[in-house]
Amino acid sequence: MDEKTPLPEPSIFERMRSRLAPEGVPSDDRGRMRMVMDSLILHIHPAKVEVSSMKWTYTWGLGGLAALLMMTLGLTGIVLLNNYTPAAPQAYLDILEINSNVWFGELIRNLHHWSANLLIVVSVLHLIRVFVTGAYRPPRELNWLIGVAMLLLVLGANFTGYLLPWDQLAYWAITVGTSIISYVPLIGQWLSNLVLGGPEVGANTLLNFYSMHISFIPLAIFGLMSYHFWRGRKDGGLTVPKSSKQTEDPKPERVTTIPHLVHRELIFAIAWTSALLIFAMLVPAPLEGIANPALSPNPAKAPWYFMGLQELLLHFHPLVGAIVIPSLAIIGIFTLPFFDLNPKSVGVYFRSQRGRSLTLLAIGVALIATPIWVLLDEYVLNWTLWLPTWDTLLSNGLIPLAVILLPLILLDNWIHRSFQADTEERVLFIASFLFTAFIILTVIGIFFRGPGMSLYLPWNMPIPTH
Repeated sequence: MDEKTPLPEPSIFERMRSRLAPEGVPSDDRGRMRMVMDSLILHIHPAKVEVSSMKWTYTWGLGGLAALLMMTLGLTGIVLLNNYTPAAPQAYLDILEINSNVWFGELIRNLHHWSANLLIVVSVLHLIRVFVTGAYRPPRELNWLIGVAMLLLVLGANFTGYLLPWDQLAYWAITVGTSIISYVPLIGQWLSNLVLGGPEVGANTLLNFYSMHISFIPLAIFGLMSYHFWRGRKDGGLTVPKSSKQTEDPKPERVTTIPHLVHRELIFAIAWTSALLIFAMLVPAPLEGIANPALSPNPAKAPWYFMGLQELLLHFHPLVGAIVIPSLAIIGIFTLPFFDLNPKSVGVYFRSQRGRSLTLLAIGVALIATPIWVLLDEYVLNWTLWLPTWDTLLSNGLIPLAVILLPLILLDNWIHRSFQADTEERVLFIASFLFTAFIILTVIGIFFRGPGMSLYLPWNMPIPTH
């Protein structure tokens, strides 16, 4: 090459690589392992990983996607924060300003909104993946508890952020959602007033939610997520996928994190970021008219991720539907690692072939039984009318709950006797049934509840009124 010929400019990827690794990626395994251990970012990974654990069909990349969404929310949130005032009605005007006059403001808001909603879905799916592969068993039980806590914080982050646009949709959704707090025994009303900053959703509520949304909740999520990654390393990394026929863990093939895992993660991140950007450009985040406390929509619904709870309130006494059932569910999820201890099926999807069949059976039963129960309770069952002298907590709460739990107990006993199902397979069956039932209740609440919270077919849904 002629000495006067200028050298070509390095590509952006080459410049990034030179910044991250000034001396280049080592060619030997020892050097690559040292590079991972010396890097602040890469150190969240082990120096080597099992080849089988990198299969997308095992983890689906859900944990990494959740981390990517958290980073997206953090970056977009900072931009929105600089153009937002947590005061009514200025908050709504600021959202209009962001959509209209801030460079790429509408795109950034759309990206923030849809990333937040997707994070809920991804977090739930990640928790399900860990559950169905038994990856919450010792020594990973602490990380399971941390993961559940992060899911609750993600719901809290979405809930507090839901009000910030200060439009009709947000105002009344939060009004309905926060009403659940008042059903907590003894301290419910006090707790509701504390969260809302008064007896109802107002300017103080907006300031409280804003403060929680940008400070305590994201800091708690970031702290727990950091510990979650570190704890995963200390517990031996990802579980190794196995087939149900394997009685012993084969000696896994291990490769260095660089380049095998890092390259996959980069491709995955670029693909998902591109998809999110395209979706955010095509689908705007919802925004209705400015919040009006005097103009209530009909129906007034909670945010979509709380619609299952709102549906329960239509069928049970508030104390049972809003407090007892969710509390039992959360306690059950937290305590799973302490009574499902079989280490042999860790890494096996659905525990065994029989567990896979029982899961499909549970989903099928839930798909049939849940809509039937909703229809019966809507049009046939009337416990308060049949038991007029009984306290409504009994007639419309504990008795209907017992009526539902009894067939479930009998079904579990039948599964145990007929299929010779062991404890972990029965846990899998019950959990699959309850989760599917809750999803169906959520779908019913979103798509089949119309004015007066009555049941309608989606294509016959009346136009909402105010």
